[in-house]
Amino acid sequence: MTDRLKKYSVSIIAVLLIVILIALPTGYEDAVIYQGTDKVKAKVLSTDESAVRSSGLIQSGEQYCEVELLEGKFKGDETRAVNMLSGSLESDKIFEEGDVAHVVVSYNDDGITSVTMNDHYRIDKELILAGIFILFLILFAGGTGLRAVCSFAITILTIWKILVPAYLGGANPIWCGILITAFLTLLIIFFVYGFDMKTLAACGGAFLGVLVTCILGCVFTDAFKIHGAVMSYSESLLYAGYQDLSLTRIFMSAIFIGASGAMIDLSVDITSAVNEVVHKKPGIGWKEAMLSGMNVGRAAMGTMTTTLLLAYSGGYIALLMTFMAQGTPIENILNYKYVSAEILQTIVGSLGLVTVAPLTALTSGILLTGKRYKAVVMRQNAGEQEEDAASDAPALTEGN
Repeated sequence: MTDRLKKYSVSIIAVLLIVILIALPTGYEDAVIYQGTDKVKAKVLSTDESAVRSSGLIQSGEQYCEVELLEGKFKGDETRAVNMLSGSLESDKIFEEGDVAHVVVSYNDDGITSVTMNDHYRIDKELILAGIFILFLILFAGGTGLRAVCSFAITILTIWKILVPAYLGGANPIWCGILITAFLTLLIIFFVYGFDMKTLAACGGAFLGVLVTCILGCVFTDAFKIHGAVMSYSESLLYAGYQDLSLTRIFMSAIFIGASGAMIDLSVDITSAVNEVVHKKPGIGWKEAMLSGMNVGRAAMGTMTTTLLLAYSGGYIALLMTFMAQGTPIENILNYKYVSAEILQTIVGSLGLVTVAPLTALTSGILLTGKRYKAVVMRQNAGEQEEDAASDAPALTEGN
């Protein structure tokens, strides 16, 4: 009964946090750029490319589209919309008849003044993909999968509702990032273990690893002379009126925030392994338990560091292809600011992982071999033995 109450309380806390975060305003809902506009879906009825100028792959000018508005104040109206082409393959989009687009409708008291084609509408496909992810996670992991979905949602909401507004508001990115990471680390591991000593053990190792990564990231970002402008869209943020933001500190915080997920994963793996050893051998000492955790950590670190490498470098494949196509020497490639930033993130994150293994093994070894926790383990083992004996008794009676 107690275990059920603990599981229900964890689920209730998760739901309450999700509701609170959804209701929490960011403070940027009424940004000036969106005043006096309606952002809605629209179906493309026809297109006009007569004002489009093509030069090889590059297209510039304006594409005009006849659209039917599917939402908002002017639902059902048919109107003419413009799609501005800047000559950038990265940002431009071309619409075809039958496409569903996301448009920005500007209006006044007299009606629609202009309609701008924003992008193709993808939210319905995103919801389908998210639904498949949630369904498979719950099917394979049951209640644990449902709690994982909750932690996933809370992480997204925390970043969007707290972290990003705090950065925009001028909060210190390092301290703010550490606090948010510590909160998410505790919460995610709590959803895995609930009210348990394992939660403290895993959180201790993961958070110490985050601190190490934070310190190394700050030191080597300065040593590498990396400016935070290497982050995508960071210059656009400055030009939008946020010149006082410290992009370099935001970049530093991004290093340990990006690596924290792998650290949490590794700390939970090691803690679970040590806990299993303690359950099988309740008389084990903390040193022996710590060595068992270290053995698990050694096996996991090899794959985890490669995971970070693939995660960070995956978005730079096109850049690497460009360097190779131009015949750029490898020493020049390694010295470029963008590549150096990726090397910094990968190696510092990996160093953090390397420290998480022994630190988590140490915290797990000490906390999970304490007298109080061992007493709980002994009671659990005794209860399991009684259940096994009770289940075997009917079979013995029938045999006699």
